[in-house]
Order: sequence, then C-alpha cells, then structure tokens
Amino acid sequence: MTFDRKIKIAPSILSADFADFGREIQAIEAQGADWVHVDVMDGHFVPNLTFGPPAVSAFRRHVKTFMDVHLMIAPVDPYIEAYAKAGADLITAHVEAGPHIHRTLQAIKAQGVKAGVSLNPGTPLSSIEHVLDLIDMVLIMTVNPGFGGQQFIASGLEKIRACRRMIGDRPIHIQIDGGITPETAPLVAAAGADVLVAGSAVFKGGSVANPEVYGANIRAIRAAAESALG
Repeated sequence: MTFDRKIKIAPSILSADFADFGREIQAIEAQGADWVHVDVMDGHFVPNLTFGPPAVSAFRRHVKTFMDVHLMIAPVDPYIEAYAKAGADLITAHVEAGPHIHRTLQAIKAQGVKAGVSLNPGTPLSSIEHVLDLIDMVLIMTVNPGFGGQQFIASGLEKIRACRRMIGDRPIHIQIDGGITPETAPLVAAAGADVLVAGSAVFKGGSVANPEVYGANIRAIRAAAESALG
C-alpha cells in the first residue's frame, strides 16, 4: 500500500449485521470503503467481547481492500501472531494493554504486517514519542473503547493536532475512532487525521439489500472531511 494522506473511510464492521458479515463487507467495499476496520475486544481490557482469529480469518476471504485489525485486548503480545495469520494487513495495539509497547510493536513488525499504536482518551501522546519509527499508524480514540455509537470527545482534537506536529514528515497515518459523523469528520480532518473509522454512521439505515445507503453515508463523511482541507 502506497502511503498518502488522502482521506480514507474505514467502516467498523462491529456495526454490521453479524449474521451476514461476508455480504456486508462486500457491500461497504462496493460502496466506497477504503479500509475494513475490525474491532477485536476481549471483555477484559474493554467491556465487550467480539472477534477471535477464526472470525477474522473468515472476514479476510471477503476483504479486497485493506483489513485494519484493532486489538482492544490485554495481554496483547500472545495473540499477535494469530491475528497476523488470520490475514490482518495492519494490527493496532494499545499503549495501555501492556508494559512494553516497543516489544509489542516489534512483534507486530516481525509478522510482516503494518503496525499501529492506539491511545485511549486519557493517555498522553508522550507515551509513544519514542516508538514513532516503529509505527505505520497512530490511532487516537475519541471515545472510551468498548462500544459503538458513543459521543465524540472533543478534547481529542488538540491531541490530533499535537500528534500531527509530532509525526512531522514521517509516513505515519493518523486514524480516529469514536463518534465520527459528517459533523465531526471535518474537525478531525482539519486537525490532521487521514483515516476515519465510522460504524453506526456508515451502517445506519442501510442493509445488504439496500447498500446504496452505505454509499451515501460514506460519501457524506468523506465530503465533509475533505471540505475541511480546502
């Protein structure tokens, strides 16, 4: 994947129809999704339980774009290999999930996949300043992780701006997850984000039988974000 800072929309399949993931993935890609975002939760690090490696492997068969796997689990290191083998193109681990984020990122890179690092709303950027040369993406959470449909935390905007300054000219994406809508998309894009995760804002009102709604939702988020870039 060639690096660029164009706006990318990454629908979170946590908001899809759990009984029809294959066709849901095909539908969002056909309707303009750039990435497919998979939220992995363990019921321990976050208060929800979602997808193990076999499920992610099943999703992979349908993903033609780029599969972005966000591990909201602790401990994280023992599971990196399994999610890489399941087909993740990029694996994101949380700074808060363990004591050795440098080791965790090395483990992701050792699997031959791209590495992301995520920060919860209360975690400072200083926690990643010494691992920037190991990462391909910073994921800034603008909700507390665990559930979809939460309200955007506006204090995240200054963190995004500071992250963009910290990155400088390094080829590192800034991804935002939490409360992304056509209203918040221009705010995060103007602050420096280029990958926008959206769950309910993409899937609301649509279905596999009516996928054009997904397309309209994706286009609305993208247009709103791009409008902030001039």
